Amino acid sequence: MTIRHPELSVRPLRAEEWDTWYRTVEVAFGGDQESPQERELWRRLIGVERTLAVWSDGQLVGGGGSFDFRLVVPGGAVVPAAGVAAVGVLPTHRRRGALTALMRGQLDGVRAAGEPLAVLTASEPVIYGRFGYGPATRKAAVSMLRGRVRVHTPERDGGVVLRLADPVAELPRCEELYARLATARPGTLLRRPGWEAVPVLDVPSGRGGFSPLQCVLAEDPGSGELLGYARYAVKSEWTDRGAAGVVRVRVVQAGRPWVAARLWEFLLDLDLTERVEADNLPVDDALLHLVSDVRHLLPRIVDGMYLRLVDLPAALEARGYPAAVDVVLGVTDAFCPWNAGRWRLTAAPGGPVSCVRTGDPAELELDVRELASVYLGGGSLAALAAAGLVRELRPGTLGPASAAFRSDLEPWLPHGF
Repeated sequence: MTIRHPELSVRPLRAEEWDTWYRTVEVAFGGDQESPQERELWRRLIGVERTLAVWSDGQLVGGGGSFDFRLVVPGGAVVPAAGVAAVGVLPTHRRRGALTALMRGQLDGVRAAGEPLAVLTASEPVIYGRFGYGPATRKAAVSMLRGRVRVHTPERDGGVVLRLADPVAELPRCEELYARLATARPGTLLRRPGWEAVPVLDVPSGRGGFSPLQCVLAEDPGSGELLGYARYAVKSEWTDRGAAGVVRVRVVQAGRPWVAARLWEFLLDLDLTERVEADNLPVDDALLHLVSDVRHLLPRIVDGMYLRLVDLPAALEARGYPAAVDVVLGVTDAFCPWNAGRWRLTAAPGGPVSCVRTGDPAELELDVRELASVYLGGGSLAALAAAGLVRELRPGTLGPASAAFRSDLEPWLPHGF
């Protein structure tokens, strides 16, 4: 399908146009060239068939693509989602409708493919709200001084042995653990074939003075079972007082709290280091509850993944609800009008879910963007109502609906894309 605007056309990319398209997107993001390793990885993962190009007078001036994702939603179900990425327009062709045309073609294609959700990480969050994307996950960044933070180790039901290992060689075992834990937290991506390379991508040009990626495994001393792992890098720094190295933590993964605590103890006690940093933790991560003084984490909460309901009833029926709900939602959706209207959502914990059009009066009124913001169970309809973004039209409906959309664990995106 080709979408035409004055001076612009949007169409699927052809295989022979890939390198031109990729360089165009690099220029749109400032011009830095990625390494051949990165370029080849993303080419394998995104695929030409899911990529759109914007043309003006025969020149490729922008584009965007989407990954074929499987996203964990509240209740543990796994839902197909388009992972929108590499969206950019050359600075010479901004504010001419190119991005709007691109979003139009992309969301129409996602709908035609039967994917009820689209997700992205936003370089500029202000851009995507007008296309119906809402902030659906958040992440915590922390910075800890070695010696100022102690980690409490919960009661354990077994021992653990730590072992340094090659992150690539141990990737299959780590991925097996990741897959076992993934469905416990909404927002997690089940890694499709090829995506196992992303968490260990470690090109020298992207290290910023840090060491090559390192890995420590936490194993059962008897069986050798992998209980957890951490990936990190170290930057050597020195001052007049001595060593002041920095540990940058990429991930800590563990299925048991005492294993996570032991891994953090290790990271906080590396020789010749002074500070430990991590920039992508769940906002309810166990570390925030295990440290001796949370103030010494210097925690900072920032936005994570943005979500768009492409097929509203299919998306709402795909997730679980921890509390009973029977509410008529009056939804506005200017960009995808097939979602607009009144929808009756009925659900019970562990039971069937129904979301159907209705002629009954709306009880809660909101935009699809706000519905997307609470879809994965983070935030709350009540908080959005306090901000004036959700209207309670029938008294008494807001509280139960807000409780039904919540998740026990905060949603979290484990890695970018």
